[in-house]
Amino acid sequence: MTRSLLLMGAALLAPGLAWAQEFQPTNPECIAPAAPGGGFDLTCRLTSQELNELGIVEPTIRTTNMPGGIGAVAYNEIQASRRDDPNVIVAVSTGSWVNLAQGKFGRFSENDVRWLGAVGADYGVLAVPADSRFQTLDDFVAALKEDPASVAIGAGGTVGSQDWMKAALVAQAAGADPTAMRYLSYEGGGEALAALLGGTIEALPGDASEMLGQLEAGEIRVLATFSDERLDGAYADVPTAKEQGYDVQWPIVRGFYAPPDISDEAYAYWTNALTELNASPEWQQARAEQGLYEYSLVGAEFDAFAKQQTASFRELAESVGLPTTGE
Repeated sequence: MTRSLLLMGAALLAPGLAWAQEFQPTNPECIAPAAPGGGFDLTCRLTSQELNELGIVEPTIRTTNMPGGIGAVAYNEIQASRRDDPNVIVAVSTGSWVNLAQGKFGRFSENDVRWLGAVGADYGVLAVPADSRFQTLDDFVAALKEDPASVAIGAGGTVGSQDWMKAALVAQAAGADPTAMRYLSYEGGGEALAALLGGTIEALPGDASEMLGQLEAGEIRVLATFSDERLDGAYADVPTAKEQGYDVQWPIVRGFYAPPDISDEAYAYWTNALTELNASPEWQQARAEQGLYEYSLVGAEFDAFAKQQTASFRELAESVGLPTTGE
């Protein structure tokens, strides 16, 4: 049965999908709101490739990198000039909600876009160079407790970003002062990883998918994963922070949002495209090969989740002494 016949049959059962067929993107674009090489870039390029190869979205989706403020520049660009553009989707992650909660996207809040859906999940990790003085998470924690400023920690985003939060929660769990950490800010995970490998920083609280290639190549050591249970594959021998006595967990949801004023037809098109993608065995394999895990949440459920996450991160920011938007 052809895909068109499948969609015709589904449209009879799903009004949202029938709306979606009235809209077709003419020049689809995925904005990765960071420099190439990080999680946003991976989210856009991998998802776009699979949507095209599987025939779910027919026109070729181009990826545009728009670094700045770990999502702030892209968020403001959408608000300023593309509020009703139905052809654009923007990559989002847990870090975006962390920044929104702290007012780092300017005057805009989580209510100023249309949340489309999630396509996978990642997990935070703490990585050091292969020849690092830190052999274990306990070694790292001991150095932080003795002098938080003695360890050069770096990652994507500024103080208060999700990568900073990962290290801050480890410090807090160990009884050290997170605000006293020495932290170097980079524009995305790719730049931070280059700094780690080049010796500019000693530790990188990054994402499992971003670190996978370097871990497999033996260029880095991962001291801990911030997951509830051990991850599989190359991470199978890496203990979680929790099992080492530090109950720090940081799942990273990866997905997309659309401009606030697009039509319901366009919104239905993109949400149904993501639903079809998540159900595809080909996508599930491609996702796993990139170190991502299943996380299928689309449409109204994802919208509610995004808003709930932002509210929770306001409370977390306040607990470590950071300003919030007060929403």
